[in-house]
Amino acid sequence: MSLLRPRVILPDVYSITPEFMEQHGLKGLLLDLDNTLIPYGSYEERHEVMTWAADLRRGGYRLYLLSNATRERAAFWLERLGFEGVGMAAKPFPGHYRRGLQVMDLPARQVAMVGDQLFTDVLGGNLNGMFTIMVRPISDNALPHTRVTRRLERIVLKRYGHDWYSRDWRKK
Repeated sequence: MSLLRPRVILPDVYSITPEFMEQHGLKGLLLDLDNTLIPYGSYEERHEVMTWAADLRRGGYRLYLLSNATRERAAFWLERLGFEGVGMAAKPFPGHYRRGLQVMDLPARQVAMVGDQLFTDVLGGNLNGMFTIMVRPISDNALPHTRVTRRLERIVLKRYGHDWYSRDWRKK
């Protein structure tokens, strides 16, 4: 398997249900923040994501935020989401992935890394032996270097037969 190939590509995190988790033998999720759970740079509360996370936690699933956002931004969202995690995670490097697994007390094979970027989320999850789930970015606003990597992601995703970066991906 290619290190840049996600195991599953989903439209959004809401597609990750208890049934999905059970079907894939998953007991925990490492979650990216920006453009996965919350639009990049936003501080506007999103009750639907908080409800989704709370429902999974009530179902016995463990959640951990693994974000390259600033520590302050991550802390802001962790307080609202109600679970642990870290900002400035230096994804795709393995240190914080391993820390997330330790905190959740789960083996990598029972944890999915969920994110919107191939070169951080998917690569890091695959390097650490996790199930990888790529979701469509919530918005197209991002840092300049992320805009560049989106072009490279498109090439890789097309190789695997998927293209949500077409001009009308936001309309779907």
